[in-house]
Amino acid sequence: MLKDRVIIITGSTRGIGKSIALELAKDGAKIVVNGTNSEEVNNVVNELRALGHTAIGVPGRVQEMSTGRMLVKEAVKAFGGVDVLINNAGNVKDQMTHRLAEEDWDSVIDVHLKGTFSCTKAFIDYQKSKGGGMIMNMTSLAGVEGSIGQLNYSAAKAGIIGMTKTLAKELKRMNIKVVAIAPAALTDMTIPHVEKARKKAEEKGEQLDPYWEIGMANDVAYFIKDIILNRADFESGEIYSVNGKTIGKWESPKWMKRN
Repeated sequence: MLKDRVIIITGSTRGIGKSIALELAKDGAKIVVNGTNSEEVNNVVNELRALGHTAIGVPGRVQEMSTGRMLVKEAVKAFGGVDVLINNAGNVKDQMTHRLAEEDWDSVIDVHLKGTFSCTKAFIDYQKSKGGGMIMNMTSLAGVEGSIGQLNYSAAKAGIIGMTKTLAKELKRMNIKVVAIAPAALTDMTIPHVEKARKKAEEKGEQLDPYWEIGMANDVAYFIKDIILNRADFESGEIYSVNGKTIGKWESPKWMKRN
């Protein structure tokens, strides 16, 4: 059970983030909901409370350092501490590189990378005197393999993998476990891509590529709960994947001498 665990989830007003909030709250966790829209944040908080769960909302843009500090401050103020940080907030501004606007590059890099840094730094500053806790960073297959039309998103998600591995090394002495998760799930952000792929396959008279056969947001939430409950079974610095009931782990690149 997650009873009395205090968990911050950025970008938790919809999609995977909201599913995580609902699932962890159902298991007894105290949830800090975050999003950029105050009304949407309040709606999720009210939904959780109506179900008998414990939650507060902290609206704000994660790429602003003040938001990271406020998330931790309000968690401590309301619940006496914070145990887990889930860096889930993200956005997409897809375009082929030669058409990609500077502002769309900056937006995606800021939300994913600076947003993860903002919240992580505030979490570490709190945990310095405590020792313990867990950070989960949401990455993507795009960050591992690259993805056409997603230069900004792929770069951001690859950066999160680098951050995860670095943080795991830095925070080992503080007993803070850091993992990254690459989810594949149907959400309002991914459905348009799946439908586009489905339409193209139909036009060509082909079967939909198995790559697009993806699970649901709840599957990601179940996996994250499993990581928190069974912390010892998961190694710090690792990159895990979840697609429906299929769980995997990405191996680190291996150097080989070129003959």
